[in-house]
Amino acid sequence: MKRGKALGLSLALCATMACAACGGGQADEPAASAGGPVTITVNGLPPATDEYNRAIFEENVKTFEAKYPNIKIDAKEGFMDPQTFSAKIAGGQLEDVFYVYLTDAQNLIAKRQVSDVSPQLAEFPVTKDYKPGLMQVFSDQAGKVYGLPDDNYSLGLLYNRKLYEKAGLDPDKPPATWAEVRENAKKIAALGDGVVGYGDYSKSNTGGWHFTAELYSVGGDVAVKDGSGVWRAAFNNDKGRQVLQQLKDMRWTDDSMGQRQLLEYDDLVKLMATEKLGQQIGSTGDLTNTVTRFKGTYDNYGMGPIPGGLGTLGGGSGYMFKAGLSPEKIKAGLTWLTFKKNPDRLASDNEKAAAKGLPVGLPEPNVWTGASEQKLIEATKKHATIPTENFAPFAAALGRIPVKLEPPNAQQVYAALDTVMQKVLTDENADVDKLLGDAEQQVNQILATVK
Repeated sequence: MKRGKALGLSLALCATMACAACGGGQADEPAASAGGPVTITVNGLPPATDEYNRAIFEENVKTFEAKYPNIKIDAKEGFMDPQTFSAKIAGGQLEDVFYVYLTDAQNLIAKRQVSDVSPQLAEFPVTKDYKPGLMQVFSDQAGKVYGLPDDNYSLGLLYNRKLYEKAGLDPDKPPATWAEVRENAKKIAALGDGVVGYGDYSKSNTGGWHFTAELYSVGGDVAVKDGSGVWRAAFNNDKGRQVLQQLKDMRWTDDSMGQRQLLEYDDLVKLMATEKLGQQIGSTGDLTNTVTRFKGTYDNYGMGPIPGGLGTLGGGSGYMFKAGLSPEKIKAGLTWLTFKKNPDRLASDNEKAAAKGLPVGLPEPNVWTGASEQKLIEATKKHATIPTENFAPFAAALGRIPVKLEPPNAQQVYAALDTVMQKVLTDENADVDKLLGDAEQQVNQILATVK
C-alpha cells in the first residue's frame, strides 16, 4: 500500500478484480498495417490541478509524436481506480497501455487479461536493465512478459532530525533495532508539549499495512503458501506477538505514542511536518508529502533502514498491455514506455525538476540495474536539491534488506489487521494472543478466495 500518484491510495485490487470477466475482455480492433499509423490509448495523464506534472506529460507526448510520427498517443487521466477497474475490463474500456500496482500484475496474468509482450522486447534493449525482481512481477512461470515496471518503493524509518537533536540523539545514526526505536521514543516523548516519540496507524487499512511492514522487519510473514498451493495466515506466532507487544509497551508502559490514536495516513504526515512526531515507518513518498502538502523541509528529516532489518515491505507500479492487442500496438506501447522512462533522459529530467524547485535526490524509486542505474546515480548527484546525506543510511541498506510484496487480497487482510492494531493502541488490557487468534481465522477466510 503506497500513498502514490495524485496523492491517491495505492490500493491492491485482488478482491475487486475477482468479478472481472476472465479470458481477457474485448479483442482489439483491426491493427494498422505494418509501418502505418497506430493510435494507442494510455492512462497516467496527471489531472489539470497538477500543473507541473501534466505539462511534463504533455510535453513528452508532443516530443514523442514528433520523433515517432506513425504513433499517436491518446492519453487519459487517472491511474488505477479500484471502483471502476473491473467494469472497464468487462466493458472493453480499459486503455491499451494501463497503470497497475505491482500487487495486481500476477492476478491479471492469471486471468489472461493482459497481452504477452515478450516477442517485441528484444527491440528495446533498455528493458534488460530493469531489476530482475521487478520484471518477475510482470512475468509468468514460463518467462513470458506482460508489462514493465515504472516505479518502486520500500519502507524504512522516517524521523525528525530536529527532535532527535533536542532529545540528545544523534540524527546521523538512526536506530537499527526496535529496542533502540523504543528507547529513542521515550526520550523524544519526554520533550513534552504534545510531542510523540513514535507514531503508528490503525485505521482505513493503514494499521494492517504497518503491522505487515513491522512483521516483515523481524523476519515474519503475514501469509504463506503451503505445499498444496493454499495461502494461509502466518502471523499468529512469536513474531506477531513481538510486534504487538512492542507497540503495546510503547503505548501503555512508556506513554511514548501519545494519547490520540485511530490514526490514518495524513495524521502522521501532519504530525511529522509540525514537529510533533519523532519517528514513524514510511517511504520516501511520505517525505515528499510531508514537504509538499504540509510545508515541511527536507533539512529537518532523516531516513534509515527499517529496524530489525530482516525484511521490508515494498511495492510500486508499472504498465501492462490489455489483452487482445495487435503486435503493432504492443510495439507502439513499448516504444512509448521506454521513451517516457529512459535512463538517457534522467539528467535532463532532473535538471528541469531542480529548476522548478522540486525534490531531486531521494533514494527511491529506482527500477534500474547496471549501466542504467549508474546513469541514475550520476544524474542524481549532479542535480540534487535536497540534503541526500540525511537519507544516506536508508540508501545504503537498499541492497541489503530483502524487499517483500504485500500479501494476496492485501486490502481485505489489512482491514482485518486494523482491528488488531486498534485494540492494542486503545485498550490497555488488550489480549494479544486472542487478537492474533481471531485475526488468523478472519484472514484465513479472506485468503481462501485466492486462486
